[in-house]
Amino acid sequence: VPVYKEQPKYTKEAKEAKIQGSVALEVVIGPDGRVSEVSVLRGLDAGLDQNAVDAVKTWTFEPATKEGKPVAVKARIEINFRLQ
Repeated sequence: VPVYKEQPKYTKEAKEAKIQGSVALEVVIGPDGRVSEVSVLRGLDAGLDQNAVDAVKTWTFEPATKEGKPVAVKARIEINFRLQ
């Protein structure tokens, strides 16, 4: 469960090109609730992919637990980019 989520920013180039869609990321959430690894599973645009990775690295989560102890887990996160 996310505790803190920063939304990624659009790049100027992606706005001008009117790029919309989603970036699929695989993350490892450590026992401390912080994102320790991020990889792009499905990209959209190099700049938007990087902004999604940078934003997710700032997120914090309630740690997953196993037998009452915090553990690291892998998760898949989709970041949607939509022009207003």
